Amino acid sequence: MRSDVMKKGIEKSPHRSLFKAMGYTDEEIARPLIGIVNSANEIIPGHIHLNQIAQAVKAGVRMNGGTPMEFSTIGVCDGIAMNHEGMKYSLASRELIADSVEVMARAHPFDALVLIPNCDKIIPGMLMAMLRLNIPAIMISGGPMLTGRWRKKDVHLISVFEGVGQVMSGTMKARDLLEMEDAACPGCGSCAGMFTANSMNCLTEAIGLGLPGNGTIPAVSAARIRLAKQAGMKVMDLLKKNIRPRDIATLSAFRNAIAVDMALGCSTNTVLHVPAIAHEAHLELPLDLFNRISQRTPHLCSLIPGGPNSLPELDEAGGIPAVMAELTKIKAVDLRVMTVTGARLEKNLKGKRILDKEIIRPLSNPYHAVGGIAILYGNLAPEGAVVKQSAVAPEMMTHSGPARVFNSEPEAQKAILGKKIKKGDVVVIRYEGPKGGPGMQEMLSPTSAIIGMGLGKEVALITDGRFSGGTQGAAIGHVSPEAAAGGPIGLIQEGDRIEIDIPKKKLTLLVSKDELKKRRKGWTPLPPKIQSGYAYRYAQMVTSGSTGAVLKDRL
Repeated sequence: MRSDVMKKGIEKSPHRSLFKAMGYTDEEIARPLIGIVNSANEIIPGHIHLNQIAQAVKAGVRMNGGTPMEFSTIGVCDGIAMNHEGMKYSLASRELIADSVEVMARAHPFDALVLIPNCDKIIPGMLMAMLRLNIPAIMISGGPMLTGRWRKKDVHLISVFEGVGQVMSGTMKARDLLEMEDAACPGCGSCAGMFTANSMNCLTEAIGLGLPGNGTIPAVSAARIRLAKQAGMKVMDLLKKNIRPRDIATLSAFRNAIAVDMALGCSTNTVLHVPAIAHEAHLELPLDLFNRISQRTPHLCSLIPGGPNSLPELDEAGGIPAVMAELTKIKAVDLRVMTVTGARLEKNLKGKRILDKEIIRPLSNPYHAVGGIAILYGNLAPEGAVVKQSAVAPEMMTHSGPARVFNSEPEAQKAILGKKIKKGDVVVIRYEGPKGGPGMQEMLSPTSAIIGMGLGKEVALITDGRFSGGTQGAAIGHVSPEAAAGGPIGLIQEGDRIEIDIPKKKLTLLVSKDELKKRRKGWTPLPPKIQSGYAYRYAQMVTSGSTGAVLKDRL
């Protein structure tokens, strides 16, 4: 066993003595030692209940002959960090989480790991660590939050964000927003809807690194506790069979996950995280792969925020297994891949089918003929930009308008709420990329304000930053190269016309090459907005959004 190096033999007597100081018996020490990575804390609603999940996991490990040993990680709540300096640390926390899990698992060589995340950067951070370490491991999330009810309609976190814009535009009263605020987030779990956390939990299942149900069983359900116990038991089977994460997360498995991503209409942040996770498996996922898979994969689910349906409804309709089973009919899913069940995907999907053909539509009746995400290219984004096309109004699939240029999110938000953005405008927010932000903060506040003020069908937003999974509308992010790295987005001037053509995958700044060359002469990017501490170090080491914003392997 891998753990023998810290517990076996006469020379390890001091080590065993330290274990015994915590109450471990000789029998427990002799068993396989399973690291339980628990990101529970008291600041993220998706994590407030994870100690209960961890207890269930540990019970499962013990039932199957292992000794669980729990340790923790940090976690940032993107919703609470939104629209202030805290958001600059969210994406950057992904690397710290991956590094901290690696440090703990190498310093204390566990035989296997069970990882318990539930929110935006914690899930990909733990997946990155899982593939970097490549010891038997399984992920079990805390599950999605239920939607709230307010005045006989379903509401959720994005309802509140958009309510801010409605109050500012005079279409909602502040006291009504307060009422909605009290109702929108009814309890524990990752925020209701196909936002980033739920997207990544579903894709964990689609890759094969989480058990069926990992992405969709509600946080408050007893089935979630049972799944956690099963995860604890299953990791012992993976250990016995020596099935490791890189045996599961192959190129075919990542292709499967991207196909599911397109069918579900997941968050654009998956285009950051999936390549970063693949990078840890020594696999390369070029951005264009997302377009190629999107072109042949219909959009089958209309989920919050782009549609009306919730994660619990997706679960009732058959969940991710039903979606994948439907996709097998067009050979969009490779059934030969291994999964953490210890069986190949073909066995896992046997007998699975759609149980509600409105929540998961069949291939014969999709919501859209192509997938939920598109990658746009052009002289404004030579390395690509990302849009959640399934959440764009038909009127905005093509658009041309004057640029309204802002060098930070707060500047843009002030202009939007101050009613200085007009119909037809293209809001450009730059110097918010991985380097320039630093940290590539999400733009949920300005996009929600645009929707809330009734401009979602007339105004586009383009940024080298990124968007929340809760964003809807013509919101184009991850523009690469970013302004701080010398990208063309840094050369845009107020009033320049920008042309967006999502069906043709084009993003064009309607300015001549000669004029852009002229502008570049003598132009220097603005420096990162934070000049000290972790965020500044991160800015020096991070790569482009087009490569997943991973850190450089070599300095």
